[in-house]
Amino acid sequence: MKKKGTLPRIGFLGTGWIGRHRMQAICQSKEAEIAAIADISGENAREAAKLAPGAAVVDSLDALLEMELDAVVIATPSASHCSQAVRALEGGLAVFCQKPLGRSAQEAQAVVNAARAANRLLCVDFSYRFTSGIQKVYQLVNSGDLGEVYAADLVFHNAYGPDKAWFYDAELSGGGCLMDLGSHLVDLALWFFDFPEVRSVSSSIFSAGKRLKGYSGKVEDYAVVSMVLANGKSIRLACSWNVSAGRDAVIESSFYGTAGGASFKNVNGSCYDFVAERFRGTASETIAEPPDDWGGRAAVAWARKLRLEGRCFDESADQLVQVAAVIDAAYGR
Repeated sequence: MKKKGTLPRIGFLGTGWIGRHRMQAICQSKEAEIAAIADISGENAREAAKLAPGAAVVDSLDALLEMELDAVVIATPSASHCSQAVRALEGGLAVFCQKPLGRSAQEAQAVVNAARAANRLLCVDFSYRFTSGIQKVYQLVNSGDLGEVYAADLVFHNAYGPDKAWFYDAELSGGGCLMDLGSHLVDLALWFFDFPEVRSVSSSIFSAGKRLKGYSGKVEDYAVVSMVLANGKSIRLACSWNVSAGRDAVIESSFYGTAGGASFKNVNGSCYDFVAERFRGTASETIAEPPDDWGGRAAVAWARKLRLEGRCFDESADQLVQVAAVIDAAYGR
């Protein structure tokens, strides 16, 4: 295991596009050593090995657990996240997992329980928190510059649905666009207001234009969710796959206060380029704009925490269960 003065040794489980992207970010940060790669796809593993030439290439989580690692990054399909994270934590490893942590609040709670019992660091890749634009808006909301912020509208419409078949199987994915895209919105909304108690959740969920009533087990492609927080703040969320949006994506998070507003939104349909603006009545001021290389910052922040503070459990992991519980409530389950 890690000796004093050495970098944390990290293994990667799943090295598709997003896994490799997070690996590259950690490599460039020099916050940790990429010591091992595991993927059932030989092609993915070979591509990942180009980023970390000294890493051992193995074929399973079992093999990673037999190595002297400090942590693992999990970037596999959603159905595996809970069981793989629990096994890694019980094996003494800190975990950084792609969202969702689990397909339900029950699964998310099982992972957090395992992290607490093992006293191991657990984080999820809610990457939009780390964009420059969101950081600037967060500062405005929480500094009091916007007065009393009482409402938020968050949107994530993707004109192209996922390209992997498992996303469309509710048993494997846990849900459709709300699980895939809406989880980011729920996390942002609760994070901005310091994760207060959620008083109520209501939703309208659709599949191919037809409203789903109750938890049907079908995978939705459009969802609208309303949340009222215990402090009275109102939040509206909307997300979709394959919507006719006139562009590749519509991504926006807007916050309204008694002394002004602020908004974070994508540029020209991009999923990567964002601007942030501050509003005073009808006037607006740009406070952040591209370029912003934000995609791997959550992974790097986790690796840095691992290096500086060690593998110990962080109580903020309980917030992951709250996000999952809101999504469960929106699904009516």
